[in-house]
Amino acid sequence: MTDTTDTTTRDYNGIKIPLSGTYDLDKAHTTVEFVARHLMITKVRGRFDKFDGSFVIADDPKQSSVEVTIDASSISTNEESRDGHLRSGDFLEVDKYPKITYKGTSVDLNSDDTGVIHGELTIRGTTKPVDLHLEFEGAGNTPMGDYRVGFSATGEIDREQFGLTWNQVLEGGGVMVGKVIKLELNVEAIRRQ
Repeated sequence: MTDTTDTTTRDYNGIKIPLSGTYDLDKAHTTVEFVARHLMITKVRGRFDKFDGSFVIADDPKQSSVEVTIDASSISTNEESRDGHLRSGDFLEVDKYPKITYKGTSVDLNSDDTGVIHGELTIRGTTKPVDLHLEFEGAGNTPMGDYRVGFSATGEIDREQFGLTWNQVLEGGGVMVGKVIKLELNVEAIRRQ
């Protein structure tokens, strides 16, 4: 008789969740992206190319935590002049504030492989509470001999709360850059041995 027990996840109150442990981001398979409104008519997508981080999935998953540090100067929207403006004092002011950080301190779980990370985001020296809506994408042992998990996470911030207040009023009304920024993360992480 074949044993069909799933050893790549564990059961928590009827929900399948990853194994507990400390995980490091696999930077080659993780994306940190954002979406902003432009001219009130379209959306511009960007990303940060340099970041590092880890998270702990606790035995009690509600006590899980995450820490991510982003190199603010690695911002990229595939438009060199716009990226230069985003690095300037009008926006991220990367010479003075080179890092963006996120520290998640707890997780609420739902019954459908989703949850919410409660944490704090720091941009330009300003720290505000930011929740990220989390979806567990899967977990498993890999041909590389390690155990990995996948998550996606989304959230929103009001950029003006972080001092990113630059804008231009449009002739027909409205503004050049929307103040709500959508955050989109796709994470693959490796459990420490």
